[in-house]
Amino acid sequence: MNHQIKIGEHVISPGTGAYIVAEMSGNHNMDYDRALRIIQAAKESGADAIKLQTYTADTITLDCDDPCFQITQGTLWDGTTLHRLYEKAYTPWEWQPGLQKAANDMGLDFFSSPFDPTSVDFLERLKVPAYKVASFEITDIPLIRRIASLGKPVLISTGIAALGDIELAVRTCREAGNEDVILLKCCSAYPTPYEDINLKTMVNMADTFGCMVGLSDHTMGHAVAVASVALGARVVEKHLTLSRAEGGVDSAFSMEPEEFKQMVEQIRMVEKAMGRVTYELTEKQKGEKEHARSLFIAADMKAGDVLNETNMRSVRPANGLHTRYYEELLGKRVNRDVKMGTPLGWELIDFS
Repeated sequence: MNHQIKIGEHVISPGTGAYIVAEMSGNHNMDYDRALRIIQAAKESGADAIKLQTYTADTITLDCDDPCFQITQGTLWDGTTLHRLYEKAYTPWEWQPGLQKAANDMGLDFFSSPFDPTSVDFLERLKVPAYKVASFEITDIPLIRRIASLGKPVLISTGIAALGDIELAVRTCREAGNEDVILLKCCSAYPTPYEDINLKTMVNMADTFGCMVGLSDHTMGHAVAVASVALGARVVEKHLTLSRAEGGVDSAFSMEPEEFKQMVEQIRMVEKAMGRVTYELTEKQKGEKEHARSLFIAADMKAGDVLNETNMRSVRPANGLHTRYYEELLGKRVNRDVKMGTPLGWELIDFS
């Protein structure tokens, strides 16, 4: 797939490095200065973008204590309601223009996940360069249609999506005239057990839907994120916090700045190592090939002696004849006296 997608000044394509997104989520702990410090940490850790979530408790759910609004699924947030959780976790909208300016001044892209039409309209006024559809919103087809119709890149997490959910979301974007869709393999478990991530599905998503793919990762550590890049992820998203010990709604499965930096460094190393398909030898390899095996005289010999398995051997270095001639030379006679350690050459063979 040669399609390119541009977010800010970053071009995302099969031939470019992975686009690294630091997700702030609720890790600001309702402290504006802390939010600014997270953005600074994202920049210093090597991220390309900072991502927020744009909602209020009232735009994402209802203030209701009925059982279906209680969180009881064995999560980090059990024991409260959706509304009370989002009251603690949301990022105040009045902060977001200032956070955007701070991020852009540092050279970071700034975009967000909207959760209803009013948040889309708000983010359009900020002129964000892309949109993220969160995992639980992949089934909100009117919202996806509205986002896609704006003509900006759409990143879609698939954390709770069945195959049909993904197909419908992608088709909705394309019917709105938007081909700039990136599907993010995701598992909505916080943190995600390694055995549940199923990275091979990411590769299949690229083939199945003809989209670029990436990873929105909730596993601990950076192993899965680095592996995803080797498998073709063009986007990697990880939650970032200043310190897990300081708490917060998402801190338990978020990376600290030094961990995030190590992840980015490992990803960039893997990208260098992936390289291209080539059988050409580097200059270093060409030099090292001098130490490959070849045929040598392995014992002192007199003119007329017969080459056998004792006096002719395949050893390092590569100064003698290629080892492919070993069987052909067995039984041949040397035409002169030769010392042990002499590279075997055709000029030493008696052809009479």
